[in-house]
Amino acid sequence: MVRVDLSGAKQFFKGSGPDFELARQAHETLASGTGAGSDFTGWMAFPRYMKEHELDRIVAAAETIRSRSKALVVIGIGGSYLGARGAIELLRPIPAKEDPQIFFVGNGLSADYLCDTLDRLGDADFDVNVISKSGTTLEPAVAFRIFREKLAQKYGADADKHIFATTDAARGVLKGLANENGWESFVIPDDIGGRFSVLTAVGLLPMAVAGIDVRKVIDCAIEEMEALDLRSPENPAWQYAAARQHLYRSGYGVEILGCYEPSFRFMAEWWKQLYGESEGKDGIGIFPASVEFTADLHSMGQYIQEGARIIYESIVRFDRSLRSYAIPFEQANADGLNYVAGRNMSEVSSIAADAVKEAHISGGVPNIQINVPRRDEAGFAALVCFFEMACGISGYISGVNPFNQPGVEAYKKNMFRMLGKPGAV
Repeated sequence: MVRVDLSGAKQFFKGSGPDFELARQAHETLASGTGAGSDFTGWMAFPRYMKEHELDRIVAAAETIRSRSKALVVIGIGGSYLGARGAIELLRPIPAKEDPQIFFVGNGLSADYLCDTLDRLGDADFDVNVISKSGTTLEPAVAFRIFREKLAQKYGADADKHIFATTDAARGVLKGLANENGWESFVIPDDIGGRFSVLTAVGLLPMAVAGIDVRKVIDCAIEEMEALDLRSPENPAWQYAAARQHLYRSGYGVEILGCYEPSFRFMAEWWKQLYGESEGKDGIGIFPASVEFTADLHSMGQYIQEGARIIYESIVRFDRSLRSYAIPFEQANADGLNYVAGRNMSEVSSIAADAVKEAHISGGVPNIQINVPRRDEAGFAALVCFFEMACGISGYISGVNPFNQPGVEAYKKNMFRMLGKPGAV
């Protein structure tokens, strides 16, 4: 289970510190389904439903893809790709030789990126997983049109066998196309919004194709969700949610999520959507940003250490590395590094993290430490459940609806009008 250490933030707390009574009330609102947006809280119970209903079919589809293709093209935007990409890059940063390559497209409108992806795909056998509730979002819809053409050119009448649609259960353009063309399809549940959907087929099918043990992910998620239902200040989701809202009210309006594993980069991107889209509304909200340590200590580190005191940091640390490597001894010691010779790289990284924490706290930056046992399927599942539960609680503490996103439609209206879409105004 995830553990939260608030010792690095306590000296910055005002009054009696984080209000766990507010956390209790918010958790009760979330669990009872009485708050704004409660019709989008199905993610809390979904891991158990997934295990009992759809997981076997997802695993079977992934095995089919792995047996015949060198690549899977995942088409989606926002919550339809960030969770899967975060999981794959965290757990499979360097794919095994037998694993298909996973390409993510449809998350932008760059012709250069699209053409580069097509060049890398080359002549390889591939399948497509298109992910969209409606099928009409411009970015993934354009990419899907292009890759459907590529499938038709490569496989002819068999092209439809290489398309897997993750979409609405009963309605929408993509669901209609799936029914008409006989594509195997998986469901995006009506009561789960995109940014909370990583433990549905949205995330699990690409993860399984990449070689991740999704059965273990779901089993661990079931256990984690049960543990996070604890109604007590000992609940790490309460601790994180209450602390971040207390710091926000104390003038710390920017949260920086950091980690000392480079493979965490897209987990941080998923986290930014989760919290930014959930809390940034009604003229309020903590601004979510991210850094990669230690690399960004040599760039953003200066601002964090001595810039405007509006930042607090939440640092994810894995208790144990999956692998070890001892720094070699060199007789000549020309580089002067023999003082670390024989030490494991993970030990040096941990000491560096402790040093950074001490420096940032002394510089006026509150530190919330989030500890995870290992960078594996269980650790991933624990992080997802923890961040999602804490997000719902934190959003209700702040007084917003954490499950809507009315602001994301503004640019779409302008874009459709400028592109000349029929009926757009």
